[in-house]
Amino acid sequence: SPRNGRDGRDGDRLSTFALDVDTASYGYVRRALADGRLPEPSTVRPEEFVNSFRQDYERPEGDGFGVSVDGARAGDDGWALMRVGLATRPEPGAEDGGRAPAALTFVVDVSGSMAEAGRLDLVQQGLRTMTDRLRDDDSVALVAFSDQAETLLPMTRLGEGRERIRDAVDRLEPDASTNLGAGVRAGYTAALDGLRDGATNRVVLMSDALANTGETDADALLEEVTHAREDNGITLFGVGVGSEYGDALMERLTNRGDGHTVYVSSPEEAERVFSEDLPRNVDLTARDAKAQVAFDPETVEEHRLIGYENRRIADEDFRDDRADGGEVGPGHTVTALYAVRLKEGASGRLATATVRWLDPDTREAHEASRSLETEELHRSVREGSARFQVTVVAAHFAAALRESGFGVATPELPGLAEHADALARRTEDPQVR
Repeated sequence: SPRNGRDGRDGDRLSTFALDVDTASYGYVRRALADGRLPEPSTVRPEEFVNSFRQDYERPEGDGFGVSVDGARAGDDGWALMRVGLATRPEPGAEDGGRAPAALTFVVDVSGSMAEAGRLDLVQQGLRTMTDRLRDDDSVALVAFSDQAETLLPMTRLGEGRERIRDAVDRLEPDASTNLGAGVRAGYTAALDGLRDGATNRVVLMSDALANTGETDADALLEEVTHAREDNGITLFGVGVGSEYGDALMERLTNRGDGHTVYVSSPEEAERVFSEDLPRNVDLTARDAKAQVAFDPETVEEHRLIGYENRRIADEDFRDDRADGGEVGPGHTVTALYAVRLKEGASGRLATATVRWLDPDTREAHEASRSLETEELHRSVREGSARFQVTVVAAHFAAALRESGFGVATPELPGLAEHADALARRTEDPQVR
């Protein structure tokens, strides 16, 4: 039953999920492989592999989403792969009036484990980059936590306090154990104290998320994050670091806090996250965004959404605007890949994908849709667009690492490597390389 988030067969025709732009799983898995170890299968989330790569979807002219749907045959046994692509407008420039000012509370883990190279040093480097990039009318607060939490800097306007912010960042140094609960509480308190009307108010949690003292119960932490989001509209952005990393807890916190997570393990990644990803996530294009794909029972025997296991929602909640969805900023793309088994001789409408979201200011609901016909699946995967093929290879790579397929046969790793290498040459994209 789709009500329970399972895949569609035996007449089930709807697939509904909250949008997710997390990429931390892919970053953390790359770190594990670079260290010479296989990741735990539970840390491999296919949607975060897929969403780590640039796409070529059509952008809408205004707010909201552009919707793209395409697909290809995946063998001679009736299976096909269908890609649903959602894209928001590019980040507004000065000629568009720019974005709203930001009030960002950085909550930095300075526990002893953060002394490892590639943890606190990357966080500090990223914060320095961010301080240089933010505008004069943006504001920053800084909270540090180890066994206790301390507000090092109350909410401070960049235009009058850029040097004070840099000095506070430079003073960060590793200390004792990890009281994540104290850090989260102090961070939201600082954010509330510096709450700005008309601004994007956000907490940025930077940690290896290995809570070992104080409030370590995940559900209690999640409740605190939920209340702050519901009562004050403060969203949460998570930056994960460290070879040992509490991936599951960080993801649950940011999901509950209407935000998302990234993972950094190198100076280059820290530079990109703090100079590109985080500024792009300061603004919001859509709140509580959800997607629903309706498959035609006349043409579809079975469908399987690849990934998004912890983002699936009840079909009847799609148009219930009290139900929590995902928050998406300008310049984002969201991709969902489906394995679809067609009925023999099927012809006609395959599926219709609809995205629903709330305007972040007015809370007014909007929708956009796009359909796909079976006749558009005449090509094989290798004949599809380069970006479609990148999506497929990323999903297969995740499936191989999880040792669990999704209906369509997963190629062996050498075959995936060859395919990825060909796509790297074709796209000339360093991320694909």
